[in-house]
Amino acid sequence: MSLSVSRRLAAVTAFAVAGLFASTAPAALAAPTAVTAAPTPPDIPLANVKAHLSQLSTIAANNGGNRAHGRTGYKASIDYVKAKLDAAGFTTTLQTFTSSGATGYNLIADWPGGDPNSVLMAGSHLDSVTSGAGMNDNGSGSAAVLETALAVSRAGLQPTKHLRFGWWGAEELGLIGSKYYVNNLPAAEKAKISGYLNFDMIGSPNPGYFVYDDDPTIEQTFKNYYAGLGIPTEIETEGDGRSDHAPFKSAGIPVGGLFSGADYTKTAAQAQKWGGTSGQAFDRCYHSSCDSLSNINDTALDRNSDAVAYAIWTLGAATPVPPGQSFENTTDVTIPDSPAAAVTSSITASGVTGNAPATTKVDVNIVHTYRGDLVVDLLAPDGTVYNLHNRAGGSADNLVQTYTVNASSEVANGVWKLRVKDAAAQDTGYINSWKITF
Repeated sequence: MSLSVSRRLAAVTAFAVAGLFASTAPAALAAPTAVTAAPTPPDIPLANVKAHLSQLSTIAANNGGNRAHGRTGYKASIDYVKAKLDAAGFTTTLQTFTSSGATGYNLIADWPGGDPNSVLMAGSHLDSVTSGAGMNDNGSGSAAVLETALAVSRAGLQPTKHLRFGWWGAEELGLIGSKYYVNNLPAAEKAKISGYLNFDMIGSPNPGYFVYDDDPTIEQTFKNYYAGLGIPTEIETEGDGRSDHAPFKSAGIPVGGLFSGADYTKTAAQAQKWGGTSGQAFDRCYHSSCDSLSNINDTALDRNSDAVAYAIWTLGAATPVPPGQSFENTTDVTIPDSPAAAVTSSITASGVTGNAPATTKVDVNIVHTYRGDLVVDLLAPDGTVYNLHNRAGGSADNLVQTYTVNASSEVANGVWKLRVKDAAAQDTGYINSWKITF
């Protein structure tokens, strides 16, 4: 990355600290806040990331051409990553599981220090399919996460949050490794994870720049990074629920991440804003033997690797805000099918001093057959509308999410409402519960 780009990123970070990104939202339709305050993130050397990819490629070549679950190439890949992290001062744990009659491995690496009750985690799956070496899917994400972890060590980073990194096994068989990790975490440990960042395919040869839209704070962090580069992004939908963030999200953990595209076709509009070739897949070698070192776009890999570090430095340095007073409504409210009007669920807040904080938390639990049709707003006592969810998430069901809202201009005491509208036909659902925390 050039010096001029680094300066632009530093400026973006400074703007986020000043809260200027949040201030651009219209007064009548306020937005969830962005994360603030962070040290200057490093420029991750592309050469270092590619060196890890080269090692993974050699491992595949020496082990039957792949790094798939249950094969010697996968275990050799885990051993390579673990050795790098051990030498850099991480505490590593090798977790074993069984799938399809073979032993699988997850690698967990903890960086010393940080708040043990507020864990920021980043991860990627390390296995390939059996048909190839899996350089983009997912050597790219694995190498970028590894080099970011090593950059943490080189910098002697002392983040506010505790940093944890993970490399998952058997993702290609159905997210087996990450599911095993999450399912075997005690509830108290799950509650400590403040966010999980997933990086699966970030060096596609005909790349797009896609950002997960699951958690608004994490999403805005990545959008801020790309705004500093002057690169437009789109919401990631191709892999929605199909990678290792899904088990974390199902457990109620805030998730986010990046993606550069798989076998979907790049449109003319996308080619115009990102370059590349329209009418071709983002990755024509997806799950194929040609997913080799030549199947990587260096520019995309470089930008996305820097974005990994930007998120770790930014989110890892964010000061945890102690939870304030909470109010909850657990009464079910049926959401009528479109074109019916929106429904609301009310909460009366009382006994809170002054205005709501800039980090007002809204926990939403909606049972629904198609969350991609839902529009969800928080209505302040004075009628100000804060949009929480606007027809995102595609064909997935249910909406279980925590949102951070800058409601500092609102008096906390009064009647707050969650408003939900089904914007398209043929769905059923209801508001199961929601909670506001000041």
